[in-house]
Amino acid sequence: MNAATKPNHIGRKISRIRELRGMKQETLATEMGMSQQAVSAMENRETIEKSVLEQVAKILGVTSEAIENFDEERVINYFNTFNDNSFSNSNGTFSASNCTFNPLDKLVEAYEENKKLYERLLEAEREKNDYLERALRKSN
Repeated sequence: MNAATKPNHIGRKISRIRELRGMKQETLATEMGMSQQAVSAMENRETIEKSVLEQVAKILGVTSEAIENFDEERVINYFNTFNDNSFSNSNGTFSASNCTFNPLDKLVEAYEENKKLYERLLEAEREKNDYLERALRKSN
């Protein structure tokens, strides 16, 4: 199937990007203020409202255009380029002279993004607790 006939299934793209980011449906659901089942249903839809797509993109740390243009084949081809012999020298040992990024930088980026997500989740829990405490005081 060529690119002209391949459907642009936005829900499936969201699912793959979420998985590549190491995020579970439950986490995305919490961030969006919906149930895990609602996220599952969204990921099964071919089209998604622009406002919802923008919200998902923000949570996943990408643009809505990145989701719309996501091509798993290109991602696989990108990572397959690392399986050639450009990373080994004549005696077969690792040589990162052709590496275009620092893997430690990528690790730090992932850590920082996970930390931001944790902080947002923690803040949401604090807000929920504050709301419940105020509601409890009103009822007493």
